[in-house]
Amino acid sequence: MSRTQRQRRIVELLESHEVRSQGELSDLLAGEGTEVTQATLSRDLLEVGAVKVRRGRALVYAVPGDGADVGSAGSVGSAGSVADPPPGSRLRRACEELLVSATPAQHLVVVKTPPGAAGYLASAIDQARDRDVLGTIAGDDTVLLVLADGQRAAHLAASLSRLPALTALTALTATEDEAP
Repeated sequence: MSRTQRQRRIVELLESHEVRSQGELSDLLAGEGTEVTQATLSRDLLEVGAVKVRRGRALVYAVPGDGADVGSAGSVGSAGSVADPPPGSRLRRACEELLVSATPAQHLVVVKTPPGAAGYLASAIDQARDRDVLGTIAGDDTVLLVLADGQRAAHLAASLSRLPALTALTALTATEDEAP
C-alpha cells in the first residue's frame, strides 16, 4: 500500500471509528493487513492534519478539512472560503456543530466554541486555505482569526454567524414538515 493510499485509509478509519490512540489506529490498520511503525503512523497523522478532539469524556482523533483530498504530498483540503463553505463540507459541518458565536474586533474575529472544540475548528479553518484568513490561534473554547482588515473581519463574522442559524432553521423546518 502506498503512502497516499495508507493516509486515505487512515482518514476513513478516523471518520468511521472513535480512535483514542495511535495504538488503536495501528490495530485497525493491522486488522486490514497494513502493518506500520509508530513513527510512520505519527508522521501520517501529522500529514493528514489529524487532531484530538473531545467527544463526550474522551479525546479522539479527527481530521478537519476535506479528508478525501489527501494528496501525494499528504496535504488536506483545498482552497476555499471560510465565509461560505460548500454545503456538506467538513468546514461547514464543523461550523454548524461547533460555532457558538463569531464577533469582529477590528481586523480580528473572535470565535467561541464549546469547551475542547476550538483546536478542531481552527484546524478546519486553516485547511480551507481562505486567502482572507492570515492565521488562527486556538485555545480551549476560543479561536482568534486574523484578517487583513476590519471590513473583511466584519464580513467573515457575519457569514459565520449565519451558518448555525441556517442549520437550526433547516432542522426546524424539517421537523415542522414531518409533524402530523
